[in-house]
Amino acid sequence: MTWAVCQVHAARGLAAVSLRGTTTRVGARRGLSVRPAPQEPSMEYQDAVRTLNTLQTNAGYIEQAKRRKGDPQAQLEAMVLYLARSGLQVEDLDRLNIIHVTGTKGKGSTCAFTERILRSYGLKTGFFSSPHLVQVRERIRINGQPISPELFTKHFWCLYHRLKETKDGSCASMPAYFRFLTLMAFHVFLQEKVDLAVVEVGIGGAYDCTNIIRKPVVCGVTSLGIDHTSLLGDTVEKIAWQKGGIFKHGVPAFTVPQPDSPLAVLRERAQQISCPLYLCPPLEALEEGGPPLTLGLKGDHQRSNAALALQLARCWLQWQDHQGIGELTASRLSLPRQLPLAPVFQPTSHMRFGLRDTEWLGRNQVLRRGPLTWYLDGAHTASSVQACVRWFRQALRGRERPSHGREVRVLLFNATGDRDPAALLKLLQPCQFDYAVFCPNMTEVSSTDNADQQNFTVTLDQVLLRCLTHQQHWSRLAEEQACPAPWTPPSPEPEGPASLLLAPHRAHTHSTGSLVFSCISHALQWISQGRDPVFQPPGPPQDFLAHPVIGSGARVLREAAATHVLVTGSLHLVGGVLKLLEPSLSQ
Repeated sequence: MTWAVCQVHAARGLAAVSLRGTTTRVGARRGLSVRPAPQEPSMEYQDAVRTLNTLQTNAGYIEQAKRRKGDPQAQLEAMVLYLARSGLQVEDLDRLNIIHVTGTKGKGSTCAFTERILRSYGLKTGFFSSPHLVQVRERIRINGQPISPELFTKHFWCLYHRLKETKDGSCASMPAYFRFLTLMAFHVFLQEKVDLAVVEVGIGGAYDCTNIIRKPVVCGVTSLGIDHTSLLGDTVEKIAWQKGGIFKHGVPAFTVPQPDSPLAVLRERAQQISCPLYLCPPLEALEEGGPPLTLGLKGDHQRSNAALALQLARCWLQWQDHQGIGELTASRLSLPRQLPLAPVFQPTSHMRFGLRDTEWLGRNQVLRRGPLTWYLDGAHTASSVQACVRWFRQALRGRERPSHGREVRVLLFNATGDRDPAALLKLLQPCQFDYAVFCPNMTEVSSTDNADQQNFTVTLDQVLLRCLTHQQHWSRLAEEQACPAPWTPPSPEPEGPASLLLAPHRAHTHSTGSLVFSCISHALQWISQGRDPVFQPPGPPQDFLAHPVIGSGARVLREAAATHVLVTGSLHLVGGVLKLLEPSLSQ
């Protein structure tokens, strides 16, 4: 059966007031940058983040930019100017000894593996990644740890004031959100004197603002697929061209096995600028003659990421020893019509420890809480969702089954941007969920005290309507697999977003119940039914439980011997869930 939570419209009203109130307060704080920061450290950090959030491009402007598609090369040149206004030149970035990584899926995990391997050698590491899950300072890490609120606040205001002071009539005073954080990361890494910096590309590669890096030590390209089509192109070949844009003359680069056509694009891009590009041998080749490698990140797809990370780390270490390396000696293994294979070598003990000890929240992460088990994976492309499904089903096969009572499977899902939610949801159907729950990436409908979770790039109407669309996609997919109930006349077409959210979608009855909630907290409250020992929201259950069908689902969840919850579709959704399930991450 399928329904939407009838109280969404009421929550929407609360959230709309909250969002307007937040916008007003943030706007009022724009002038705070020229006044002394508050004395209370936590308030000082939150104030910095709120000011940072004013640099988020609003939803309307994003739509205009997509239609206009301005000159991306000019945008990259503007980033160089911002760097100069901040007090640095591109030559200064050479001192960071950068490992630059792009790709469609797995680039964050690959960076995490690489950073942890090199840290195990006693090196001081910097790590810039996106997005953040709980707090924005997670994006800039020193020795694997997010920089402290005090360090974030110090560097934020220094950079903010510097850019304010250097404004002239020919340029905007402030770069956009991600550009600002990229500049800030470079300043932090240089002032903290890291031995190396692992830098994850934001979107694409050729015109990503991180691509002002001119002399990385080594580059990596993870698995390619379809994502961000409105910005990168609608074919994997176009996307491969963008990703290959990080290649530099004479700088070694590595990639993992790819389909022939995008691999040919990468090879051509590398040849055009004389970039030595190598294909990573499978991890099995590096395990021969030694014990199997243990990975801290679960899922078979992580083996490809680990294989790339080993090559990137080894190449960096060779460069450090020799301050520059020539052509690598390719492996004797060969594949027809492919790139030369990178060397096969025995991983050192430091490499083994680094792979084993790698942690990367929100990717194939499991939290066991009494009768509830939460499976968190920020997969948001077709290939990564397929990998997520394999991991989830494998985890269920290896679980300890309860001696009596029913097991319940719940999907908590959201997808953002230009992704195809219908395609992603279809891939999730083999998991045989009892309930599918959809909600925006907002932790609370009326929370204004957590600047880290604010997002002004979309409107409230947009995110709520999108969740209802996800639910309708799920309903249609269920109809394709089950005999529909006798046809019932549809309700009259509502007018406007608020009216649309009033109407439960109940044209048919299905084996999987689907619900729409107005925020993550309400969704978790319904799913957990007070049975998670950590997530205990204040007050009685929400009044949406008065709905008879929703109430029956609540009884099933309360009485279940075990409840398995897969959270996927968006890293921002996973981050919001982690904020509620792991409060220590907000400290």
